[in-house]
Amino acid sequence: MLKAKHFTRNIRPYVEAELALAHKKQNLGNQKCVFTHLENAHVLGQASTRLHTKVHVQMLIWAVKSGDLREFFGQLFRIVGAATKTVFGLVPYGNTGGANVNPFKAMPIEPRLKRIIEKAHLYED
Repeated sequence: MLKAKHFTRNIRPYVEAELALAHKKQNLGNQKCVFTHLENAHVLGQASTRLHTKVHVQMLIWAVKSGDLREFFGQLFRIVGAATKTVFGLVPYGNTGGANVNPFKAMPIEPRLKRIIEKAHLYED
């Protein structure tokens, strides 16, 4: 459990940076870029229950603002999963977290994000 706390602390600035970029793009009206940054935040933070759940809540908010019912209901399902399964490591790593992908499918992680995740794990101890 201690390692998970360190990972969360180490990865949080990167997740928050992606969420801030999503917010900025939202204010500029660039919906496609908003969701891309939310997906990046999801990939980065999905090993932390707190951050994983937070990103899915942000995706839910995006769905409401966009009027996307499929995404809205998909995020409700994913929020429950993130809040209850992440602590047990039951997450498909690399999954981008949107309703447009199977919630149980692991996906390749973009090299830039993979380096950030590895760095966050490296400094866990």
